[in-house]
Amino acid sequence: MKKVERALISLTDKSGIEDFARELTELGVEILSTGGTAKKMRDSGISVTDVSEFTGFPEMLDGRVKTLHPLVHGGILYQRDNPEHQKQCAEHGIKPIDIVAVNLYAFEKTVADPDCTLADAIENIDIGGPTLLRASAKNFRDVTVIVDPADYAQVLSEIRATGNTTLKTRFKLAVKVFQLTSSYDTAIARWLEQVDVETNPYFSGE
Repeated sequence: MKKVERALISLTDKSGIEDFARELTELGVEILSTGGTAKKMRDSGISVTDVSEFTGFPEMLDGRVKTLHPLVHGGILYQRDNPEHQKQCAEHGIKPIDIVAVNLYAFEKTVADPDCTLADAIENIDIGGPTLLRASAKNFRDVTVIVDPADYAQVLSEIRATGNTTLKTRFKLAVKVFQLTSSYDTAIARWLEQVDVETNPYFSGE
């Protein structure tokens, strides 16, 4: 397994991120990030490359499109030991993304507010986050995916020891991803199914 080169970090729960990211940079890992996460790390003196700089494509549509780009998902999904994947990545300038640390928009916290509207709920349905997580978890053979700050210490310990995490650790972390995205989608579906389309003002003037 090759040494970790690059990490993408984009978080709602930013607890512990400064120490985690700082140690990654000290280990020679390039940090990619977006928005508030990038700012928090920079404010702590950590070098960060904006995803928009990495892809050459700006964040747009009020932040709805930030990480949905082939240079990001290609870097996550390509199989490092697949010669055809290696060839295609070289042709298109796709660089590996070896660590993905992401957690999701706080949908359940948003809809717990009794004043939450359907429009509010919709804007707190995370798209890029689950996509990054599922891509990373699918390719756990090559990518370390983190959804829980409690896992930072183990990931750092293994990288310090060998330059990367173990396959068993990456698998366990991938399982946590699918548990999270499953419960996240279930929470969204359960809330939305309670919306009365006949009386909700969102549907007026259709």
